[in-house]
Amino acid sequence: MSATTEGIAPNAKRLLFAGFMAILAAGVGFAIRGGILANWAADFGFTGAQLGAIGGAGFTGFCFGIIIGGIIADKIGYGKLVVAAFVFHVLSAFVTFGASKGQPQETAYNLLYWGTFIFALANGTLEAVANPLVSTLFPQNRTHYLNILHSSWPAGMVLGALFTSAVGEAHGNSGPLLGWKMQLAAFLLPTILYGVLFLGQKFPKSEASSKGLGIGEMLKDVGILGGAVASYMLVRFFHDAMNLPSPVAWAIGAVALAIVAIVTRFSLGAVLLCVLFIIHAMVGAVELGTDGWIQNITGNILTPTQGKLLFVYTSLFMFGLRFCAHFIEKNLKLSPIGLLCVCAVLASIGLNLVSGIQTFIGAILALSVYALGKTFFWPTMLAVIGDRFPRTGAIAISISGGIGMMSAGLLGSAGLGYAKDRFAADELQKANPAAYAEFKAEKPSTFLFLAPVTGLDGTKLADVQKMKPEERSPAQKAVADSSILGDRRTLKADSFIPATMSICYLLLLIYFMAIGGYKPAQIDMEKITGGIDGPMEA
Repeated sequence: MSATTEGIAPNAKRLLFAGFMAILAAGVGFAIRGGILANWAADFGFTGAQLGAIGGAGFTGFCFGIIIGGIIADKIGYGKLVVAAFVFHVLSAFVTFGASKGQPQETAYNLLYWGTFIFALANGTLEAVANPLVSTLFPQNRTHYLNILHSSWPAGMVLGALFTSAVGEAHGNSGPLLGWKMQLAAFLLPTILYGVLFLGQKFPKSEASSKGLGIGEMLKDVGILGGAVASYMLVRFFHDAMNLPSPVAWAIGAVALAIVAIVTRFSLGAVLLCVLFIIHAMVGAVELGTDGWIQNITGNILTPTQGKLLFVYTSLFMFGLRFCAHFIEKNLKLSPIGLLCVCAVLASIGLNLVSGIQTFIGAILALSVYALGKTFFWPTMLAVIGDRFPRTGAIAISISGGIGMMSAGLLGSAGLGYAKDRFAADELQKANPAAYAEFKAEKPSTFLFLAPVTGLDGTKLADVQKMKPEERSPAQKAVADSSILGDRRTLKADSFIPATMSICYLLLLIYFMAIGGYKPAQIDMEKITGGIDGPMEA
């Protein structure tokens, strides 16, 4: 069936496409930022950890947009959130463009960090609209249509990567056709388009909202358990990103959890939903956290041009696969949880294969396995939450997406940046201690409770990577080789996340088998209110 005939509203197809374009704008901006990381390292001398923190802001800001937006979406309406997101997108461009070569590093860092944060805030606000909207429009086939909606993410990454390749590469002695600021401005084009598509449209209410459920009732399945997961991510944000003292950060998290407890009348929440929130944190770390670094890593192991081509290939592969979720479920007889379990195994194998690539063809094969694994993670997780917890309306889907994005920024992107610094430094210290003393960064990198490590200076490393191998001195050769070895070790460490996820999904499969199989839940209004309203299909 088409999106129109399956949707519950006459404008379902247009709303689906508008949401598609909104997430595409986010993908374009994300890819362009990934492509200009080297420019920022060269212009401002950032370390891997600093670049990882800036990239992480592209996820943490998202969390605030999607969680706050998800909580108020059913109350203020989707249209107002779309307007807010549009304003945030435009503002992010102006803040980011304030960074210029020659500025103090701290000034440039703050402008790039907060510009990226505001961009992510816009993206999160949009997903607070798009995810529950599509889940509501297509209640009979959420997995299929949420995967179609999120196929726009890799499509946007392809467009962004192709654009930076076309105008951001050096052309002889003239340099790139466009500087990084003009490259980044390209995401404003799909931003304008999604604004036009959403303009003047009527939006359906979620099932929970149409039943008249209040925020407190919608939050009961989240409860104290789910609230604890979200509150911990807030602690990490205020401590790691905002640099607030640990007691203050924990106090903010405690206040947030207390609010959830009071609003839900101290509901413990659904254990299953809490588990799904934790798994989605791992999804964010391994999928989006890795996406932010994979072009940089493969470009370092092979060549920058090949890294961009591989990024485009992987994104195109994901784009096509996300239209096949329904086909896979139907023909392989996999439930959404079964699909996720298989994908987690493939993602872990794929990352290990990518860590050992030597040739471009080998990289294509390895990344195909990895892409096949990670493709269905994000939208299928949202579909499972929509299926199993319909009375949460837009809230649980939005909180889950926020947790995933916050994890991507604070754990995934930042953690991989720290790992790159640590492993590269380890390798260089073993190979050439004198070179390490010459090329190490001024400031150490930190991550969670792990010991600080002093990585390599981003500007000096970039200068070495631009040189032909035969032009490098022994010390410079050791630096380049150590950077590559560090990247390989980083990918191997990263593979433990989907391996852990596969075990979690396997346990969930056993759980659903024990209760009679996976199936969508329904809102039981008689149980909630004691009334006689019949349930609607979820």
